[in-house]
Amino acid sequence: MILAIAAVVFAGVPAATACPKVVTPEALVCRALDAQKTGNAEASALAFEEAAKASSATAPATARMWAAAGNMWIAADQPGKAAVALDRALAGTGLRAEQRGEALLDRARAAEAQNDLKTARARSNEAAATIAADPFLWYFSAALAIREGDKATAQAAINKALALAPTDPTILFEAGHVAHFLGDDGKARSYWARAAASDPNGASVKAAAKAAELLGVTPTVKSEAQPPR
Repeated sequence: MILAIAAVVFAGVPAATACPKVVTPEALVCRALDAQKTGNAEASALAFEEAAKASSATAPATARMWAAAGNMWIAADQPGKAAVALDRALAGTGLRAEQRGEALLDRARAAEAQNDLKTARARSNEAAATIAADPFLWYFSAALAIREGDKATAQAAINKALALAPTDPTILFEAGHVAHFLGDDGKARSYWARAAASDPNGASVKAAAKAAELLGVTPTVKSEAQPPR
């Protein structure tokens, strides 16, 4: 989901071996994308913000620059700055349909990271109007519902996520948390085992093994590969 908005907005920007050494929205976006590719989320967020400030406040692309900045601030683990950028993106009409839905979901993520669960739920519910086919929306909704202590919503949300992406290891892993939250540790272990089996060389193996260990279960799926995070 990271930079999906930016990819759409700036698909027409000519590719270059190096970003132009000028202060234009296009050049700043180029630098933002370069920073993202090297894993420097903070520099990417700052460059997207500078690009937005250098653009017309009423241009649709400007809202998308702010949305991309917010997304990068989330990646940089700075939810407060993400919230400010995303609120600016959502204030106008520049974001349409799925773009607005993805920005609303990012705003919900920023709010959840700030322990503002009320705003997180409100923005997540708004996002569902346009991105109900995105399994990550329901994954997030399920995880948020656990924090809210809402068993019915957690179950309904994870069911939707599983229906959309039944083999995704991240969603299977969260399904295990929901099952544990609902008091069904047998089902939780089953989901965690499936998560590990579907991602034998990824982060899910270690996470699933740790989760099973907390329930006093010896994991049955092992991997010598290190998780990417």
